[in-house]
Amino acid sequence: MARLTGLCARILAEQYRKVFENKGYAFFEKGDFNLNIVGVRNDSGDASKFDDFINVVYKIDNNWVCDSYSVTTEPGVRILKRPLKEVRHKGTAILVPDQYRSAYRIGWHGSKTNGHTALVQRGQKVRVWRDNNRDSKPDFHGPEEDGWFGINIHKHRGSAARINTGGVSAGCQVFQDSKEFYEFMETCDIASEKWGNSFTYTLLEESDVLKGGIDYDIV
Repeated sequence: MARLTGLCARILAEQYRKVFENKGYAFFEKGDFNLNIVGVRNDSGDASKFDDFINVVYKIDNNWVCDSYSVTTEPGVRILKRPLKEVRHKGTAILVPDQYRSAYRIGWHGSKTNGHTALVQRGQKVRVWRDNNRDSKPDFHGPEEDGWFGINIHKHRGSAARINTGGVSAGCQVFQDSKEFYEFMETCDIASEKWGNSFTYTLLEESDVLKGGIDYDIV
């Protein structure tokens, strides 16, 4: 995890606030640990790498903090080529960039024996595209579908950082480093004690933050 504080964090918070304002999104500024969980999707279209990121922007003792994590916001190549059995007729889900208010809660992701605590989609519906051409490149277009798809924010099964995505995501937002994921969840636990077990996730595209003037060098 990279943590920014001081002037860098204040500048980044202000830049995100402006991007959110232009899109009509809510930006949370009241009180400590009122989390803005912001995913940014790289324009590369490379589903094999953890080349996206999540920034968590919030206040501690009324001072801005930004935690930055490497993630994938796209399905892994293995799942794109072979969608899960339950949706094989429709194709793999890809989360549509938007703000999903109160869509996430702390809960259990995965099976009883191999799962873990994560942010799970149990508060609101989300929107996805369906990629069903069975190639390795995610398709960010086509008909959109609203629903309860279990598009969760979680870690991969291993304990160390991964290089390639493989089959770690079927549309979820997945952390590259499991240790960093647990640090993220610790922050979410503190936030839930103050604000309740309800989290908003905002997914932006790279072009959104570039147009908004956000400086990648401080992210």
